[in-house]
Amino acid sequence: MLNAHQGRSEKTEALDPDACLAQVERLVRSPSLSGSEALCKLLQFLAHHSLNSPADHIKEYEIATEVFGRPSSFDPQADSGVRVQVGRLRAKLLEYYQTAGASDIIVIDVPKGIYALSFQQRVIEPHSDFPEAPHSNLSENDVPNLSKPQARTGLRRTLVVTIPAAAFVLAAVAILLYISHRRPIALDALSGPTAQVVPVSIRTFWEPFLKDSEAPFVIFSNAQFIGSPITGMRYYDPARDSRERISQHYTGIGEVMGVEELEGLFLSMGRRFQTKRSGLFTVDDARKNNLIFVGSSLENLTLGEIPHSSGFVFKRLPAGQDDWVQGVVDLRPRAGESSEYHPTPESRPLEVDYAVIMLAHGLDRTRWILILAGGSTVGTQAAVDFSCDPDSIQDLLHRLNIQPGSAMTPFEALLRVKVANDVPLTTELVKFRRTE
Repeated sequence: MLNAHQGRSEKTEALDPDACLAQVERLVRSPSLSGSEALCKLLQFLAHHSLNSPADHIKEYEIATEVFGRPSSFDPQADSGVRVQVGRLRAKLLEYYQTAGASDIIVIDVPKGIYALSFQQRVIEPHSDFPEAPHSNLSENDVPNLSKPQARTGLRRTLVVTIPAAAFVLAAVAILLYISHRRPIALDALSGPTAQVVPVSIRTFWEPFLKDSEAPFVIFSNAQFIGSPITGMRYYDPARDSRERISQHYTGIGEVMGVEELEGLFLSMGRRFQTKRSGLFTVDDARKNNLIFVGSSLENLTLGEIPHSSGFVFKRLPAGQDDWVQGVVDLRPRAGESSEYHPTPESRPLEVDYAVIMLAHGLDRTRWILILAGGSTVGTQAAVDFSCDPDSIQDLLHRLNIQPGSAMTPFEALLRVKVANDVPLTTELVKFRRTE
């Protein structure tokens, strides 16, 4: 997804192979991919074949055995590991070109349906749709004056709000609106080639949301703001703001990436879900459906209205003089354990964040609620990444003593996320416990 003012990508037959390989190495060293050796090897393998043998169609078996070291007995019909990794690579490439690679000349993608790379040359447009303006950060209490820099607050970690980034925010909402309003996919239409064999750990974790005939709801954060990306934005304050001034047109990039990743996962399992922004979700909806919340109660306001017993609570915590963090408080720490978890202070670039994954029974005990939430939009994306990764989920199930293929039980887990350039790099399981 490109900003209109950043240029467009055009397919070309005349790209220099050395330049393409240099772009591959730039990606390998980027924050989006440097933390995953498997995805880097996959990218380099596909690049080599796409540039040197474009007419040869790579087989899933070839990738499994040569890239991931699977045995010669590997069966693509029984193991979807390659497809999952290719999907993750596609998402990471999109993430890179939305962040560190936003101005790169060569754009690399993995077209759906084939195991190959496409290389496109971006044509930089001389015209800009936006007037030049200084980058500005938002204060929770004041609409910023664009004539001078403002002190950074936690809101900067929730929305990309500089003027050139406004298109990213609007594009994010456009994706979610597309997902929300596209024509529903019939379940029987997903029983053919679209449905894939997924790892047993993933199917075990997600089974509470697969066995019901009704598609679950995915509710993404949609906080209440005053202002716009052009004039400046801050959270709605009921003590001084009229409700008529509320704008709910914006959400975080991490939530968008998360919903997209969840959709790919559900389609691979032959299922679908319904999406709603939290501003339109009602408690009445919660009584009748399985629910997946993407984003914390700080921004996913409806989540605060639904009773659930979570031991991990997001809270704004002091971090020295005139500094704050959007941290996590453990309400039920064991003896000797810390009760507060502080990410990077808001006055510095985000390097560490915390996220929570919680599974609980719904208002009706036959229903389920899953919460995937971070202290920032980056942490939320990391929580979704974790829940869609077979190895991470297998480790979590092992630690919770839940056997693959058995029924899930309520639990909660705390994740520590390493971040660079507002992109989650690695995620560590810090705490976990069954709650029933």
